[in-house]
Amino acid sequence: MPGIIGKKIGMTSVFDADGKNIPCTVIEAGPCVVTQVRSNEIDGYEAVQLAYDDKKEKQTSNALIGHFKKANTAPKYKVVETIMDWDRELKLGDVVTVADFEENDWVDVTGISKGKGFQGVVKRHGFAGVGGQTHGQHNRARALGSLGASSYPSRVFKGKKLPGRMGGARVKVLNLRILKLIPESNLMLVKGSIPGAKGSYIIIED
Repeated sequence: MPGIIGKKIGMTSVFDADGKNIPCTVIEAGPCVVTQVRSNEIDGYEAVQLAYDDKKEKQTSNALIGHFKKANTAPKYKVVETIMDWDRELKLGDVVTVADFEENDWVDVTGISKGKGFQGVVKRHGFAGVGGQTHGQHNRARALGSLGASSYPSRVFKGKKLPGRMGGARVKVLNLRILKLIPESNLMLVKGSIPGAKGSYIIIED
């Protein structure tokens, strides 16, 4: 099964058969409803639109309410279109759950990383800072230092590592192993950490 939408619950650890303690992330994955199926004949490409996490009708526009009613489902918060080859034919209104995955499968997880706000170069890029507090320095230990360019080219090149907004970006982590599936609770335990804060939406791809 190529993909599913989920929500990050938090982190924990599990013991494997050899007694090794493995850190993992708990994900509430699905159930996701197929709200649209695109085809080459109509749309020019093949894709499946999945929707996840119910929300109230009064918080939804009339256009989206009609869109979800075609799939005979309640309005959803998160809608994602996946352009993949599915191992079974999906139709409007079908449901994708964690039962479509298997333990020890390898997945890629995409999410929005935690926003850190405006940060300096030491935290944002790992700079060492200017140096120790000597010769009357004041508040220079975490400073950027000289930018380098002099009379030529008399400017700072694009892409220079400078202070700025950090985090809040789309991040994909590759090749994570599914340690455990709990279908009755729609839970998936994935080895390692994934981007995003607790409660944030993520996309899981086979």
